[in-house]
Amino acid sequence: MSACTAPTGPEIPEETPAGEVTGGNIRVAEVNGFTSFNSNSSKGQVDVNGRIAYATHSGFVYIDGDLEVVENEDFGSIEVLSEDPLSVRYTVNEGVTWSDGEPVDGGDLLLHWAIGSGYFDDATLDADGGVVSGATYFDYAGDTSGLALTGLPEIGEDGRSLTLEYSEPFADYEVAFGLMTDGGISTPAHVLAEKGGLADEDALTELIRTEPEGDPENPAVRPELRRVADFWNTGFDTRSLPDDPTLFLSNGPFVASAITPDQSMTLVRNPDYSWGPMPKVDEITVRYIGAAPAQVQALQNGEADIISPQASADTVEQLERIEGVTVNRGNELSYDHLDLTFGGVFARESVREAFLKTVPRQQLVETIVQELNPDAEPLDSQLFLPDQEPYGKSAAENGSEAFADVDIEGAKELLEGATPEVRILYDRDNPNRQESYTLIAKSAAKAGFEVVDGGLGASAWSAALGDGTYDASIFGWINAGGGVSGVPQIFRTGAGSNFNGFSSPEADELMDELIVTTDPEQQDELQIRIDKLIWDSRYGLPLYQLPGVDAFSDNVSGVTYMPNQTGVWWNFWDWQLAQ
Repeated sequence: MSACTAPTGPEIPEETPAGEVTGGNIRVAEVNGFTSFNSNSSKGQVDVNGRIAYATHSGFVYIDGDLEVVENEDFGSIEVLSEDPLSVRYTVNEGVTWSDGEPVDGGDLLLHWAIGSGYFDDATLDADGGVVSGATYFDYAGDTSGLALTGLPEIGEDGRSLTLEYSEPFADYEVAFGLMTDGGISTPAHVLAEKGGLADEDALTELIRTEPEGDPENPAVRPELRRVADFWNTGFDTRSLPDDPTLFLSNGPFVASAITPDQSMTLVRNPDYSWGPMPKVDEITVRYIGAAPAQVQALQNGEADIISPQASADTVEQLERIEGVTVNRGNELSYDHLDLTFGGVFARESVREAFLKTVPRQQLVETIVQELNPDAEPLDSQLFLPDQEPYGKSAAENGSEAFADVDIEGAKELLEGATPEVRILYDRDNPNRQESYTLIAKSAAKAGFEVVDGGLGASAWSAALGDGTYDASIFGWINAGGGVSGVPQIFRTGAGSNFNGFSSPEADELMDELIVTTDPEQQDELQIRIDKLIWDSRYGLPLYQLPGVDAFSDNVSGVTYMPNQTGVWWNFWDWQLAQ
């Protein structure tokens, strides 16, 4: 097992006649620690895992600096064969390979579809989203409903294409195989076949083609599929570099080369990569530094070149005092939120409402955000951010005004003398989440709640999401900047990222309509209705939109601000060391 520590200074590569420096190593600080080479599973969808996947995998499309979906024509092509029914052929270019030399092909695309579509799932869920019978196979973090087809996808004669004929229009067909921001085509079918106990990729392809579609009325026993899915769900999870290199294959610009558990990770250039934007550096070292002051210190001491710390007024002030550092600021496509689990102590809506009445959202904003953004206010929508046009209408109609102020007496009336115990999960290494927990716990105690600190470390808290060990959670959602599939991914009954068991048949129907609606105005209207249903259920509370900050030293260039989930990584191919 390999391990490394972060270098103490930049490796200076060759200088070109123009004075620019190419190659070399750039060191980036991340708040969370790496936990999985599968960022598409519900446990693996942590920001740092996704950013590593972004740097080590490729796909058909990515988000550009204007938050527009752009085709990566060097990787492959997306061809609409028919509008009605919608039929689309996705083709990987010849020469695109995994880092072990195997081609990225139609078998990989078919596997990606099988994972993301929920085709084999036959689980029957109860009102809380729990499984009553049958099974959900791949623990996919995204929404599965948009990939419903009229029949099985067809692998082309070239072996590199897959044609999907959708049973209904699909608004996000361009991102059916993922954005590069979430890893693109990230699971090699030939590896999963072997790890799942099958002979080879052909055997996995045949399994997918011959296993019948899941039917909740007649759930099937599928031992071969179960073994394959179980490995996909957990087999790529690790905090160290596996001895088996097939567990971290790349089809992108970089490949992982070393990891020091809970400290750092090193990526090196993939020498075979030529099917997308080409990076200018040879190596990226990722250091896990949760505390903002420590990130600032690392940048000041020359131990990091690029940082994206938790934003605060103190952090920005410290950064702006450092010579030779550029600071970028803006609002992120992200918000912190408090979610209540629909079960246990919060099974009753009245108890959920009582707890929400105690949450000091205005105090949270004033304490955590307003020093950095004086105009910041509590967030009043679960689906829109203040700089998005539908936000005002949704906030006015969803009932959020009922939780504008703390109402301890109202909470006490709902509790009727009860003193429920509430365990709250959060990242205890994140100072803003620590502050949120402290203020929420103090206020809730005034109404009679007995709040238990369920905080976990930066590399552990995300793995606990949805595991039943807590009653409420504080964390953040961040958007890729394109598509509407993120709504059912979080809020649909039984969805991979629906960690608290929210279930609303009416909302599910609206989400079914949303993903087949292509008109942006109609999409907004549907989301406004969904937003109200979420608030009506006493789901939880959005807290505030996250301000963003990143900074980089004069040792590097090509770093630009991006508010979506990739952050500064969005154009990592432009990073370079400067003389």
